[in-house]
Amino acid sequence: MTTFHWAEQRKKPAYLALEDGTIFRGWSVGAAVDRVGEVVFNTGLTGYQEIISDPSYAGQFVTFTCPEIGNVGMNAADRESLSIHASGLVMHACNAASNWRSESELGRALKDAGVPALAGIDTRRLTRLLRDQGTMKGFMCVTGAADEADGVAQARAWQGLDGQDYAARVSCAQPYAWDADGRETCSWGMAARLPPADLKIVAYDFGIKWNILRGLRRQGMQVTVVPAKTTAAAVLAMKPDGVLLSNGPADPAALPYAVAAIRELLGKVPMMGICLGHQLLGLALGGRTYRLKFGHHGCNHPVMDLAAGTVAITSQNHNFAVAAETIDTARVDVTHINLNDQTVEGIRCKAFPAFSVQYHPEACPGPHDAAPLFQQFRTSITVSGCAAR
Repeated sequence: MTTFHWAEQRKKPAYLALEDGTIFRGWSVGAAVDRVGEVVFNTGLTGYQEIISDPSYAGQFVTFTCPEIGNVGMNAADRESLSIHASGLVMHACNAASNWRSESELGRALKDAGVPALAGIDTRRLTRLLRDQGTMKGFMCVTGAADEADGVAQARAWQGLDGQDYAARVSCAQPYAWDADGRETCSWGMAARLPPADLKIVAYDFGIKWNILRGLRRQGMQVTVVPAKTTAAAVLAMKPDGVLLSNGPADPAALPYAVAAIRELLGKVPMMGICLGHQLLGLALGGRTYRLKFGHHGCNHPVMDLAAGTVAITSQNHNFAVAAETIDTARVDVTHINLNDQTVEGIRCKAFPAFSVQYHPEACPGPHDAAPLFQQFRTSITVSGCAAR
């Protein structure tokens, strides 16, 4: 374990410039690289490693509202992908690791991945600003190469995430099979025997999290992951029992190829969408999407199941949502709503076995209230009669 020195951190002054001209000063605790990104805040108290390795955060600077980050270090078992996808991190304090599962320090991992990070920031003030004014573009300067006025100019000049296809950037390059040997490693390092895989699932990788794949496999699903731009014809040629539309980053309206593929798949194979996959299914069914003021990023969002009248506390990470007024209620049922802002959290196609949720049933990090949705997906396949085609 490396020795931790606050004094050493403070020798690297840095700042975050927002497009509205606000400057937040702190010090560098990550890679020595300047970068632009979209500044969001995450209200989760745990799981920073899962958050920063979630491909859905590509292009974003994640502000942690939890005041102390880094305490449990980093380890291979808790990551959601092979790399850190967040464009940068903003925190109040970056602490040394003190946990038996830690394999490396957060700061070291950020430097190795080439990801900048700031500590010493008043994250309460920054979060209130983003909550009141909305998500903003930002410029993180850790090298001293740009003065603050230039930093603001660079934040304003950046094109942002609207209209940008980041899913294609983070997607896999080639199809691959998940968990081919029927075993998985638990977070404490032990191998667990999984049930037989009797259903074939194709999962679109728009930025998929590994724990979504684990959730499917635990329900007896043999999963093949395919790139974001895979055609419907190529998917159907694999003769799947079901198709999973994954989570992912940025603007769903920038993925017309995915919407076209989903429309072609509707009625031919059962589908489940998660997060970006939910928004894409909404677009394929004739709805529209829009940008939320500051998005949903955290582990404590209450969602109501309208049919059951029950509430689940959910994990979420998205800046866009399906517009309720654009949903064709003759074709689509709204199944879930967010109790904080009444946004659409779930839809179901009336004519075909296809449903989606805006939140994350794998919830890593977060509560596991929504985990039964993977079983619901399996049931929708078996009830539809599409299994073992």
